[in-house]
Amino acid sequence: MPVHMKLSAITLDCPDPLALAAFYEQATGLAPHPESNGDFAALEGADGLTLGFQRVDDHRPPSWPDPAVPQQLHCCFRVVDLDEAEARLLELGAGRPDRQPEEGRWRVLTDPAGHPFCIVGRAY
Repeated sequence: MPVHMKLSAITLDCPDPLALAAFYEQATGLAPHPESNGDFAALEGADGLTLGFQRVDDHRPPSWPDPAVPQQLHCCFRVVDLDEAEARLLELGAGRPDRQPEEGRWRVLTDPAGHPFCIVGRAY
């Protein structure tokens, strides 16, 4: 029988927690946790999900799609308009890898610390 757990937090390793939290705050609209600091920062959603960022001094960004440094984590975010969302995220500091496996359905981007994530159109 399952334990019936509810996901409460996702935490990303990164070199600068406050900077990465600021990127995701602007990208998602989640509220910053008041106790965020230079070693750990967090954003809180209304649904109780926390997105955390912890300092790792020797952080090596993922090298997706090259498996030399694994992607470490992969999040997907549903968006209304792929082109509009991609343009805004690039303005905020996201990167866009050359490899785009299903560009018409989703886009692979990287956050400022190098973690790949996808934005997915509403139809999928």
